[in-house]
Formats: sequence, structure tokens, C-alpha cells
Amino acid sequence: MDMNLLAISSGFGIGAVVGMTGVGGGSLMTPLLLSVFRLSPAVAIGTDLCFAGLTKLAGAASHQRAGNVDRRVVALLLGGSLPGVAATLAVLQRTGVAKTHASVLTVGLGIALILTAAAVILRPLWQAAGLRLEHRLSVRRRAALTIGCGAALGVLVTLSSVGAGAIGACVIMLLHPRLEARCVVGTDIAHAVPLTLLAALGHASLGHVEWGLLGALLIGSVPGIWLGARLTRRLPERLVRALLCASLVTAGLRVIA
Repeated sequence: MDMNLLAISSGFGIGAVVGMTGVGGGSLMTPLLLSVFRLSPAVAIGTDLCFAGLTKLAGAASHQRAGNVDRRVVALLLGGSLPGVAATLAVLQRTGVAKTHASVLTVGLGIALILTAAAVILRPLWQAAGLRLEHRLSVRRRAALTIGCGAALGVLVTLSSVGAGAIGACVIMLLHPRLEARCVVGTDIAHAVPLTLLAALGHASLGHVEWGLLGALLIGSVPGIWLGARLTRRLPERLVRALLCASLVTAGLRVIA
């Protein structure tokens, strides 16, 4: 198969998963770029970060117009994640670890995939846990924990391109359990856009983006997201979530091995 056609088809498939579940784009795209397109770990991560940031832009704008974004929670998360991204990029640039020790990125990716699978399969439990913790956390402590979790997400996403969606949503549900489901999704996407785009710009400055491949992936993803959004009304959520988790765990174990 022609590589451009394969890239468009891959973008379509990943887009369909994102449309059905709201997560899984980066989690599935980076292993695909490694195994099918044979990119180095650093270039696969940088290319996926660009793909994720650009595909989520329209979704973030749509949720903002619909009033589904809690700006205070987004600001707290960004207060941790953006410095986390900047610090991680500085370490990558100064040490050159992305080129000389690609195994560091590979292991980070594998761990992030497995954590994302756990976040997806246990997602219904996070809000319940957050409600139990609610009365034990002061407003100041909740804000500090949100910033701290944002910083951890910034490091994880920069090293692996994975986690901004599924893990970010779980953080929001755990620390801000009173948010409606639509606001959890909107707030998560609104936070993921600047997080992934900053990380993508950093990786691009290091030469870690395959631009031609990125363009083909984006062409395929637009109709894929549209189709996935329509299919989500017909497929059982538990089935979709179980299949996604199985794919993430399999990909994570293969990457680590």
C-alpha cells in the first residue's frame, strides 16, 4: 500500500476511535508510528503531539462555545502542566537523551499506555472516589493538587505524547467531582490543546516531527472523527471501552518489551 494512503487510512482509524470514545488518539497513534511507519521514538512522539493538538483545536472551540469549559480548572492544570512541559523539553535539549537514549522515551511511552488503559477502564470509579475525598480537601489544597497533577501530566505527555485525554479527565473527576460530565470532557480538551501544542512546538524545534506524514494523518482524521461520533450512539460504551483498554495494554507491553 502507498505510504500516503496508509497514513490517511491510519488517521481515519484513529479519528474514529477518538470520535467514539473521546480518548485514545495519542495512545494508539504513537505505537502505530513506531511499528508501522518505523519512526524513531522521539519523532513518533513529536509527530503525534502535533496531530493531537491540531485535531483537538476544533473540539476545544466547540466546547467553549457550548459553555462546557471550567476556566478556573483549566488555569490550575495549565499552571502545572506548562512549566512541566518547559522543564522536560529543557532537559531533553540539554542532555540529548531523546537521541542517545531512545529507550528512556520507549519505556516512558509503555508506562503511559498502561496507565491510560487503567484510567479508561476505571473511569466510572474516579468521580465516586472524588466525592468521598471532597470534604477532606480544602479549596487551597484542592488547587495545589490540581497544579501538581498538571505538572505530572506535562512531564508525562512531553516524554510519551500520551495521557492528556484519559488521565487528564480522571484527574478532573477525582479533584473536581461536582463538574458535569460534559464539563469534564470540555475542560479536559481545553487543557489538552495548549499542553500538547507547547510540547509539539518543543519537539518540532528539536527536529522531532515528520511533517509530510503528519499532513496525511490529519487528512484522514477529520472524516474519521465524524464517523466515530455517529457510531458512538450505536455501540455499547462498555464494549468500546474494553476494546480500547485491551489495545492500550497490548501496545504498552509490546513497546516496553
